[in-house]
This record gives sequence, C-alpha cells and structure tokens, in this order.
Amino acid sequence: MKLLGRNGELRRRIQDETTVRIVDRGVKVVVVGDDAETALVGKMLDEMLVAVRKGHTPSVADVTYALGEARNRHLDELGAVLGEVPSVLRREFQIKPRTRGQRRYLDTITSHDLTLAIGPAGTGKTYLAMAAAVSALLNDTVSRVVLTRPAVEAGENLGFLPGDLQQKVNPYLRPLYDALYSMLDYDRVRRLLERETVEVAPLAFMRGRTLSNAFVILDEAQNTKHEQMKMFLTRLGENSKAVITGDITQIDLPKGFQSGLVEARNILKGIPGIGIVHLTQGDVVRHALVKDIIEAYERAEPRGKADDDHAARAKGSATHAKGLRS
Repeated sequence: MKLLGRNGELRRRIQDETTVRIVDRGVKVVVVGDDAETALVGKMLDEMLVAVRKGHTPSVADVTYALGEARNRHLDELGAVLGEVPSVLRREFQIKPRTRGQRRYLDTITSHDLTLAIGPAGTGKTYLAMAAAVSALLNDTVSRVVLTRPAVEAGENLGFLPGDLQQKVNPYLRPLYDALYSMLDYDRVRRLLERETVEVAPLAFMRGRTLSNAFVILDEAQNTKHEQMKMFLTRLGENSKAVITGDITQIDLPKGFQSGLVEARNILKGIPGIGIVHLTQGDVVRHALVKDIIEAYERAEPRGKADDDHAARAKGSATHAKGLRS
C-alpha cells in the first residue's frame, strides 16, 4: 500500500514518532492508541490518502512534514498540497511542492512579476524557481532563462585559482548548473547553453542590460550590496518575470555592508506586482538532519550577536546608501 510505504517504512516512521500502532488489513487501516493521538494520526492519514489518490507517492519527508502539520492543527488541504502540481510547473518534471510554504511560493511566482523568496537552506528556494523558469521556457511563455549569482566568497579565497575569468567564477555558479541538469538531459542543456537560450552568469555581467521576454533568477541574493540589488531590479524588461532568492541568516558580505536582499525586502514591501515569501524550517525538504542542524545553530548562536552583526552592517551602509539616493 502506497499510503504506508514500501515494506511499511512509513508506518514504522509514524509509529516511531507517535504512541499509536497502525494495523494494515489490506483495504483497511486501523489506528490503535489513545483518543487524541489516534484522531491526529487518522486525520493525517486521510489527507495523505487524498494525495495518493491524485497519484502522489508519499515519502518519509512527507510523513515528517505531515506529522508536524498535524501537531500544529494545520492539516486542512494538506492532501491537495502534496498531490497537485501547480500550473507553473510541467508535470513531466515530477516536481511538486512538498510543503504549504512551497505551494505558496509557487503561487506567488505565478501571480507576480517579481518574487522575493527568503528562507533557510533546504527549503527549495532555488530549485523550485529553476523548475518554474524551465517550465516557462518549454511552454514558450518566455524566450530565455537567465540565472545569476553574486560572486561572494563564503569563507574561501578563490582569487588565486588558475584559469580565465569564466573559470574562476564557475565554482560560484555550479549550484545553478546542478539544478538545471537535474531537470533536463545533458545534451538538451548543452544546446540551450550554446544558443544562450539559457544563460548562467555572475551578477556583475548583468550591468547595462535589459532583460526582456525572460525568466530571471537571482540566487544567493543575501550577498548583494545596495548598488548590485538596485542594478538587478532595474534590468527587468517587457514580458519578463524575476525571482530573487536568499538566506538572510547566511550573509557573507564584509562587515559594514547591509545585505541588498534585506534592504529590498523592506523597500519593496506593499508594491503591487511584487510578492515576498518567507520560508521556514518547516519547509526544509533536504535530508531530515538539515532541519535539525538549522534549529541547533539557531539555538547555539547568541541572539545578541546576530543583532549586533546586522546592526553593524546596517550602520556601515547607511551613509553610503543615503549618498546614492540624494
């Protein structure tokens, strides 16, 4: 039975995480335990069954997420979230949102020309944006896809690597290529890159351009400075859509600079046509340990230190930003 997983692995996961016992009687599943816990698990299984009937095969990650939603009394329409593919995605990719936050993210991309997605590692910010972009390209909604990142080092010094400029910046862009190759076969990706139908380039290469009839993704945007973010935002041309992603808990800018993503979130809030989505630890869909790691670091990092770092960046950039706007 798909609902309980191959060889009952999902049933075992539910039983490990709760006090209930699940009995599989073929066409019927019986949940045994105290009233509150059996009601919670029963409702969760009902919603997962909705997804199964829509063709979805539940995973261990789905069970973990569903249990969290059940304990928070947020199970309404969970089956629809897991079982339906939003119109922004092509069905043959076998890609779909796996959390309520991811579904909201894709809906925002559909209904807005510019989307800011902010959240921790593993929440699907880049991957889902890439899937939406490739879907738009294959559906002829846009004529090209442009993928870009700021070239900011995360503790490593790549300046002395051998090779020309393109070879030096390739390590920064590799995650974008990885996502692309996971959706399309190698030969098709190579042809798209050769024809520049899909372009992967550092953010600095965007200056002076107008990106029309394109789906543009700015990844790792927490590492943009004020001027870079403003430059990118003003590149958008006719019939174009842009998604900006970033994790504001992992800013690698030098001290004294405020993140362009943090600033943009505050400046652009409330403008029609611009959607802002905040994903959380509850939307993490990588290995189950990723969510635990993120929570452990949040507990370990003194709140005061994080606030001091943010204040230092903001103070250092205030005079500079004021001068640019005057």
